[in-house]
Amino acid sequence: MNAVKAAPFEPSELVAQFAQSGKHQGFRAETMVEIDGCPLIALTKRTPGPRPRIYLSSGVHGDEPATPLALLSLLQRGIFDSRAVWFLVPMINPTGYLQGTRENLAGVDLNRDYRHRQSPEIAAHVRWLEHQPPFDLTFCLHEDWESTGFYLYELNPENRPTLADTMISAVGRTYPIDRAPEIDGRPASGGIIRPDPDPISRELWPETIYLCAHHTTLSYTLEVPSAFSIADRVAMHGIAIESALNAFLPS
Repeated sequence: MNAVKAAPFEPSELVAQFAQSGKHQGFRAETMVEIDGCPLIALTKRTPGPRPRIYLSSGVHGDEPATPLALLSLLQRGIFDSRAVWFLVPMINPTGYLQGTRENLAGVDLNRDYRHRQSPEIAAHVRWLEHQPPFDLTFCLHEDWESTGFYLYELNPENRPTLADTMISAVGRTYPIDRAPEIDGRPASGGIIRPDPDPISRELWPETIYLCAHHTTLSYTLEVPSAFSIADRVAMHGIAIESALNAFLPS
């Protein structure tokens, strides 16, 4: 069992930082639902003209505090620029974040609730997603308490050009990659896991399966090792995402 650790910020404080930083970067903030006094917000930046549509999320597991901090760092650095239309959901599980637990206050693993949507957090998130256009690329940010290095999941059912090797190479220049042949019970190769993207094969859907079923044909779940400092975990996410965006987007 993971030790419970205090969150670096109060969830509402962190959400407020996202809203303020997003406003400075040209984003519009929208509240999807309020959970125990903390708004679950979505930030959108609809750049004029034809642009790729890119979605990023963080904070679905409360014991993975580096994920919203990594997304906030990217936002504040101006990475989400005019090359794309952006959709950010930074804090999905504020009660778990406050407690330092994977699940929300009601004991629900929100990243297994995207099929049945029994929690108010995921029901609201899906309602918001249903009103968005299809995404060309999605990222879901996570941490792994058991891993010794960075790794990722790729869902790419239409065999589009992969960004997985780009991210692994970029992170691997500074940080270790988990090169185990099996990670989290799934076959892996060089830090990349490519599970079956067919949602019919799963009773409980994580966010990325839902996204591939309804909103995208290219989705990445990024996993950083929780044994590293929070600064290093934030940096790993930043390196991976920035390298992928530079490869995917026109200069």
